Amino acid sequence: MTTRVNIATSVSEMAQRQPDATAVICPWGRRGGSLTYGELEARTSWVAAGLAAVGIGRGVRTVLMVPPGLDLFVLAFGLFRAGAAPVLVDPGIGLGHLKACLGNARPEAFIGVPKAHAARVVLGWARETLRTRVTAGPRLFWGGETLRRLEEIGRAAGGREIADTTAEETAAIVFTSGSTGPPKGVVYRHGNFAAQIEAVRGVLDCGPGDVDLPTFPLFSLFDPALGMTTVIPEMDPTRPARVDPRKIIGPIREFGVTTMFGSPALLDTVGRWGVEHGVELPTLRQVVSAGAPVAPRIIERFRRLMAPGGLILTPYGATEALPVAVASSDEVLSETRFATERGAGTCVGRPVPSIELAVIGIDDGEIAEWSDDLVLPRGEIGEIVVKGGQVTQSYFAAEEHDRLGKIRDGNVVRHRMGDLGYLDERGRLWFCGRKSQRVVTRDRTLFTDPCEGVFDSHPGVFRSALVGAEVGGATTPVICVELEPSVRRSDRERIRAELLELGAGIEHTRPIRTVLFHPAFPVDIRHNAKIGRAALAEWATRRLGSP
Repeated sequence: MTTRVNIATSVSEMAQRQPDATAVICPWGRRGGSLTYGELEARTSWVAAGLAAVGIGRGVRTVLMVPPGLDLFVLAFGLFRAGAAPVLVDPGIGLGHLKACLGNARPEAFIGVPKAHAARVVLGWARETLRTRVTAGPRLFWGGETLRRLEEIGRAAGGREIADTTAEETAAIVFTSGSTGPPKGVVYRHGNFAAQIEAVRGVLDCGPGDVDLPTFPLFSLFDPALGMTTVIPEMDPTRPARVDPRKIIGPIREFGVTTMFGSPALLDTVGRWGVEHGVELPTLRQVVSAGAPVAPRIIERFRRLMAPGGLILTPYGATEALPVAVASSDEVLSETRFATERGAGTCVGRPVPSIELAVIGIDDGEIAEWSDDLVLPRGEIGEIVVKGGQVTQSYFAAEEHDRLGKIRDGNVVRHRMGDLGYLDERGRLWFCGRKSQRVVTRDRTLFTDPCEGVFDSHPGVFRSALVGAEVGGATTPVICVELEPSVRRSDRERIRAELLELGAGIEHTRPIRTVLFHPAFPVDIRHNAKIGRAALAEWATRRLGSP
């Protein structure tokens, strides 16, 4: 029997259950306002009918380039309701990557704000395949329909029922950020989304009555499925590290926010400001942070702002599989941080119940078929591999990435996370860095997180990064250090000596004898938290004078 699944069903169910409850609030901007669940359901139905009327229906790949706001929610769930497949790309990845991603996705329709359409026309995005254009806002010279017109068409038609899509049908194509490799289009099926919602529901303590402040647009789309009220913050989502803390703290206080999502970089910025200004957020009981390992000092600092007993959860996953595992601030601050400082890596918690997780031997090549013989004993560092309902099965039009990133296991595939780690005796997963970023020297292999955790424990270090510099024809391990803003330049030599002493006390950091201070690490555009180690390695090589 074919399973019928569509993520838009969750909005309809919540609209029936709590039609007058507020679904979305956008308290800023010209198109600000709010929508109840009943209003969101109605507008979604009208938009779906309007989309279908102009040819954006079941299976139509549709670029969606609309910033956070009411229109994003209406259009995203309207596309799901119509059975179309939104194509989602971070606009901050750079014009070259953006054009390549859109060309790779071969979209048939493009929905965007005027600025996005203007860029599309001038730069020739997906020119060969596009046949339908919709503008969210004033339409200029590029033609097509407007969102307002689509709603009028759909309302006159009486709306549209939810497409009876199957679990195996494509629901969306979501591009990775490209922070550790070329951006890839991840194919989400409706079954993946359904499993993801259930997994998130099991991990997070939230639901109807909660007010969420999501600072990453894609995470906000989980909120209606969980029955929460979404408050959209005024910020540039591609620059979370540069957020104005007052524009996060203000809405939390005004709307009684109970839960929020923030990247480690955003929590660091807001936490520092909040502690300095004596901020208290008594309604905020839960924070979710993902995108990169979260330093214990960031967790500790931000939790001082929260309600008594408040928790910070640090789920581990990737665009291809989320969530995979989750750890809580209680466990990190009372136990695992001390192991991290001794070089154990970063504990990312226990795998969620719907995930089957294994650690296999490190292999940079293709693994075509799964075998239990690949699995390493507990405690041994290897590549993390996952299987489960929320694990996506393929990339879009990228056979090479499928071969390197997927392992066939009967009728499904396991996803190779590209991350290294190990399982401890209590079944907890410890993250040890990206496979592609391990440093291989003539006599050993060093892993990023187990090394960096040692140096990050120094109070003068904001963050560190292990890289391999090419010196004299050999790879030399180097620890690059970004210091805390309060550290004086005259203190650098003292800190260098103290870091080398710290490293000498741990077996796997003992070979690291070079410390370089960097003014500001390059980071990813999505969360501003993943360190650009490839660029740092080139910088370190130049600094050390390699020919």
